[in-house]
Amino acid sequence: MQLDRRLHAFRDDLADVRLSGIVRAARFADPIPAQVIVPVASVRREPAHAARIDTQLLFGETVDIFERANGWLWVQSRFDCYVGYLPEDVVAEGAHPAATHVISVPRTFLYPEPDLKTGPVSALSMGSRMTFVDEAELRGSRYLMSADGTAVFADHCFPVGRPFERDPVKTALRFLETPYLWGGRSGFGLDCSALVQIAMMMAGRTVPRDSDMQELMDGEPVTRRGLKRGDLVFWKGHVGLMEDPKTLIHANGATMRVTRENLDHAITRIAPHYGNPTSYLRPAK
Repeated sequence: MQLDRRLHAFRDDLADVRLSGIVRAARFADPIPAQVIVPVASVRREPAHAARIDTQLLFGETVDIFERANGWLWVQSRFDCYVGYLPEDVVAEGAHPAATHVISVPRTFLYPEPDLKTGPVSALSMGSRMTFVDEAELRGSRYLMSADGTAVFADHCFPVGRPFERDPVKTALRFLETPYLWGGRSGFGLDCSALVQIAMMMAGRTVPRDSDMQELMDGEPVTRRGLKRGDLVFWKGHVGLMEDPKTLIHANGATMRVTRENLDHAITRIAPHYGNPTSYLRPAK
């Protein structure tokens, strides 16, 4: 069995102990739990800031650490199993209180106290996982508060454990005009497959990170003529979500942002560079 190195932590010199007997490695390591403590953490292919960004992790998401060396961590996401390198200062090791809420708008602010007139501590993306212990109201605005006193506008949060928006298309449309970023996975910049992953996540459905993985996920193959809202269109290295039978929503390098595009136009434009669509899929519910 050939394992995907993007989804399984193994190298010639080191591997996840849970892969012992499955892969060969000089040594195996037990996973050490940790939590992301910055708004967005870029996961890189190599332990260097100049290395390509393969994906990103959001505030409050959790990882397993397998190695710490020269200021870098070799980790695996507990959300979608993606493997890569993070700077060691973007996570905190150990167990943390379970998240109570998820950020449910593309972008919001974290305030030092429950008052929108204070300067924000940071900005947070949709999908960030928060642990709130209290709430407060000021001038008619309600805030949810973390143990350290920081606060987020309550209407920008949604309780964990149930879908926020069952229609992935509605979530994708909220990201219109968001900048395209290779490997990006946040409201500050994202790529084509991240748009699909986040839209599905907010519908309570976990899907793989990259477009080639998504093309193989459970669902019903459909024809171009049979496309409807919520279906996915795949090219080699690209994916988009159908708003309706004729309109594609996708994060794309041609416009460097999330846009709506007529599907026929998109197919004609993309064909000289990447060929025609490779498949059409109606994802499993």
